[in-house]
Amino acid sequence: MKIGITCYPTYGGSGVVATELGLELASRGHDVHFISYAMPVRITEATERIRFHEVEVVNYPLFDHPPYTLSLASKMYEVATSERLDLLHVHYAIPHSVSAYLARAMFEPRRLPFVTTLHGTDITLVGSDRSYLPITRFSIEQSDGVTAISEYLQRVTVQEFGIQRPVEVIPNFVNCDVFMPADGACRRSQFAPDGEKVLAHLSNFRPVKRVWDVVEIFERVRRELPCKLLMIGDGPDRARAEWLVREKGLTNDAIFLGKQSQVHRLLNCADVMLLPSELESFGLAALEAMACGVPAVCSNVGGLPEVIRDGIEGYLAEVGDVDTMAGRCLRILTEPGRLKEMGKAARRRAGDKFCSTKIIPMYEDLYRRVIERERTE
Repeated sequence: MKIGITCYPTYGGSGVVATELGLELASRGHDVHFISYAMPVRITEATERIRFHEVEVVNYPLFDHPPYTLSLASKMYEVATSERLDLLHVHYAIPHSVSAYLARAMFEPRRLPFVTTLHGTDITLVGSDRSYLPITRFSIEQSDGVTAISEYLQRVTVQEFGIQRPVEVIPNFVNCDVFMPADGACRRSQFAPDGEKVLAHLSNFRPVKRVWDVVEIFERVRRELPCKLLMIGDGPDRARAEWLVREKGLTNDAIFLGKQSQVHRLLNCADVMLLPSELESFGLAALEAMACGVPAVCSNVGGLPEVIRDGIEGYLAEVGDVDTMAGRCLRILTEPGRLKEMGKAARRRAGDKFCSTKIIPMYEDLYRRVIERERTE
């Protein structure tokens, strides 16, 4: 198949998943064309099966803001025509599925089907600004296939928008041959030279990730146990987290690493992953850690309970309850055998439920059903 993929090319979960999906599809012999304003994360260069098409947005004095939705629709149409795409797969309803709808309309009488994957913010955006509800609902209903990354998000989508059409659940995934426990993948001594325990946090440092809670949890654990904190990623709340680290005198023990492309190596240095988010529609960072044999301590919100079973692969606690989360970390790190036991359970759950070898065929099946339906109508 020839597939066009559009996503936000950032370090958020949706951009990572869309990128990894494209890489996995290409490895299975499909031609993948990324259509976005920048090269997606985790793609270093074009290959025989992977191409990148940049959406150029021209600033006109008439517009206060560049009309990205229209520029994207035009580029989708252009790429679909020149590359003879079989379908488009867009990640996030706003504005990507709107652009795909416009591109499909330009193709008439031929239909260019498109699939929309909902990742979460496209739904919660409507919760904060109801003016987006009509266009979001329209773009979802006009999609030829719709997927959500968790059962939680599927329920919220149906309830929030009153969607009548099917919304399939295809969960996020990891390449279990890349994200795996690997001795020597990370030189642990560079972060913990005296054998300290290592806590990690991986995100885009947006307010919803509550990075200040990560620092609070780490401080409480450090009072009881020598440890280090790896802060992987970047974003608007990094400065706040760095300020809090300085205020608490943790500068020598909390290490801010910025954006990283080889996060699986860093996760192999960690003992526990911290994800105390306000909301997670899935929790990809927790899954990536689990696949590396690292248990996670997370908020009991959204789709996280579908990924982590409390007390088995990690622990879940209420949002903002940093004392409980710190206590759970200490339990993992100090009770004999618990870290090893939970690490094995985490790796096993990732392998049983969320490996790309299990999830990618679900997307391929959806693509074939959508294409076949279009050909028979």
